Amino acid sequence: MPDTPHADAPEDTVPAPDPATEPAAEPEVALLTLADGLPPVIDTDEALAEYVVQLAAGTGPVAIDAERASGYRYSNRAYLIQIRREGAGTALIDPIPLSSLAPLQEAIGESEWILHAATQDLPCLAEVGLTPAALFDTELAGRLLNYPRVGLATLVETLIGARMKKEHSAVDWSTRPLPEPWLEYAALDVEVLVELRQVLADQLVEAGKDDWARQEFDNLRSFVPAVRTEAWRRTSGLHRVRGRRSLGAVRALWEARDELARERDVTPGRLIPDSAIVAAATAMPTTRGALMSTQGFHGRGASRFASTWLQAIRSAAEMDEADLPSRTPRGDGPPAPRAWAEKSPVAARRLELARAAVSALAEQHDLPAENLLTPDHLRRVMWEPPSTRDPVELLERLIDQLRALGSRSWQIGLTASALAQAVLEADAWAKDKGSDNAKSDAKSNARTKAKGRADEKAEEPSADGSTDEADESADQQPDA
Repeated sequence: MPDTPHADAPEDTVPAPDPATEPAAEPEVALLTLADGLPPVIDTDEALAEYVVQLAAGTGPVAIDAERASGYRYSNRAYLIQIRREGAGTALIDPIPLSSLAPLQEAIGESEWILHAATQDLPCLAEVGLTPAALFDTELAGRLLNYPRVGLATLVETLIGARMKKEHSAVDWSTRPLPEPWLEYAALDVEVLVELRQVLADQLVEAGKDDWARQEFDNLRSFVPAVRTEAWRRTSGLHRVRGRRSLGAVRALWEARDELARERDVTPGRLIPDSAIVAAATAMPTTRGALMSTQGFHGRGASRFASTWLQAIRSAAEMDEADLPSRTPRGDGPPAPRAWAEKSPVAARRLELARAAVSALAEQHDLPAENLLTPDHLRRVMWEPPSTRDPVELLERLIDQLRALGSRSWQIGLTASALAQAVLEADAWAKDKGSDNAKSDAKSNARTKAKGRADEKAEEPSADGSTDEADESADQQPDA
């Protein structure tokens, strides 16, 4: 029986930590707050006129942000615009009731805009007449500096040492009146952009990437969102749909939903989700009851527009075979990279070599490969490179190709030679591979001819009336 400790015996205790050897606790990052308090929303032409006077008298670049109602509205319009400038403070502008934002554009003039993720906001700002003469994108600057995470809150915490609230990032900004906590969140998005811009600009200079950034920012000024062809093909779950007629039903339902959403200015998924479109295109219901029992068809949008959904399905069911969509989209670009090896082995080899070279260059220059060269540009020039194989002429024509696609000078300067080398090396590989294939074909042809001669000999009677073992004769022929 084990000994039992005496009731008065001291229990084992853990030694108290020695403050001298314990690592110091990281200080809590302070929550970012508004330096000047929350300004009133500018929602009249008179209030805007007062603010633009202050804005024009301010100094330095202008921090700008916009809030849209993504996930709630079909349109991409700005429902709130935030402005901040040294000497002018922060303004929260409701563009919906204003007659024009031309005074705001005039007050900013040639001053630089500071935005975070500019491609998200530039289209909706252009829609209300606001376009930059110069800009600085803090997100893109972070990418060029190869920060692993480039969200605004992360960069502010990393570089400024302040923590941002992000709990209102996905709210419905078309709501009126806007709640005060939402407005505070919106104002904070421009609170430290000027300071963040300066830190990033200094780091770009130190890294020798300031000219790259300038070219990228200049290019953003002409940004226009790409118009998607056959946008219905982005329906989530489309890969589960089998048959062209079911694909036609997906297209018809998607287009009907898109038209309704545009008319009502609601996001399409609030009428029926993509999963409902896929389920209906697979089941092809013909009655309201069957439709409403299909997975995903619940809620007001499904019921209220049931006749629209049934008509879309009916139109696909009755469509001529020739008018049904194909499984693969018709595009003007190269095929998907996974199909290259089958369609053009030498192009697949070019792409493999070029990707490896671009990745190595990106690592060398400490930036993401997709920022060193746009992946679509890389695929296009590797699928259809210039026909010449003169090294000097090939390089010149590749440069022209990249420039025509929109690659910037700094990107071309760093990658064009590597791409030309990939083209030449892939051709040499194909030539060697072709030579190996020729040797293999020669061996195969020699065997075939030898077997044919043996077969002919076997068909001829020998002096004693027997026949030779033709297969054995053929198998013993030496390789060519």
